[in-house]
Amino acid sequence: MKYLKIDNNKGYFRLVSDETSWIEIDKIDKDSLLSLLKLAGRSDEFKMDEYQDELLQNPAHNIIYKNIFLKFNDFIENKTRFKDSVESTYKPALEKYKIEID
Repeated sequence: MKYLKIDNNKGYFRLVSDETSWIEIDKIDKDSLLSLLKLAGRSDEFKMDEYQDELLQNPAHNIIYKNIFLKFNDFIENKTRFKDSVESTYKPALEKYKIEID
């Protein structure tokens, strides 16, 4: 499902599956970014329109969309590596407390 898109020279995002719920990218706040990050982390179906400078005529939308797209694209490409790193970091603690619980 697409969560970031470029349309009519502006960037948009959404947090729900409703096709009419697109919000201009310059209205994004930290809570919305965190929600999008959670969606990207949980789903293999997280889609974004490719960033293209010439498609975003609004300078604020261009800067915001570019930065969000690049960060999320990096996160999605390295999601497995991040997950493996977190699991290996906390593996000893998980094993220790699992034994104590059993």
